[in-house]
Amino acid sequence: MANKSIVVLSGTLRPDSNTLKISKVIAALYQAAGVPADLLSLSELPPEAFLPTVYATKPPAVVALQDRILAAGGLHVVTPEYNGSFPGTLKHFIDLLKFPESFEHKPVAFTGVSAGQWGALRSVEQLQAIFGYRNAHIFPDRIFIPGIHGKLDAAGQVTDADIQSRLAAQSRGFAAFVSKLGA
Repeated sequence: MANKSIVVLSGTLRPDSNTLKISKVIAALYQAAGVPADLLSLSELPPEAFLPTVYATKPPAVVALQDRILAAGGLHVVTPEYNGSFPGTLKHFIDLLKFPESFEHKPVAFTGVSAGQWGALRSVEQLQAIFGYRNAHIFPDRIFIPGIHGKLDAAGQVTDADIQSRLAAQSRGFAAFVSKLGA
């Protein structure tokens, strides 16, 4: 992987969201395995990212976030399901990034989080279509976490041993995938 980190992207700007909690768990799994991980929460988007002028002139704070994606060896997207899809803020962030180089041949993994029974399956599948269009290398092992409210403790740690095991296996597998593609 040549010391390139994996960016774990928390795909919502809601503060203290379950998506952010799972993103932190995933980042910690990479770090525990000796894989550099950079947690990027969409809550870091500055207010000027939502101005109509942002597409013509990117503010320095938006450029800094874009540069983190460009420098990443891989991208692990953690998305909630909002209204049968992924958050509009996540789509806006994707649209702000340089085309095509932000995702061109970049390894991407997906984890879906939802309160409902499907674990953000729709959200992940919609994102896979977007990232496929952008020529990303999509890691096939996706994790879907349904009923998220019953799977985290007050400290944001996963209480379901099966989910924790699957997240650990996904992070190990994705790190190997990133390394293989970067070789």
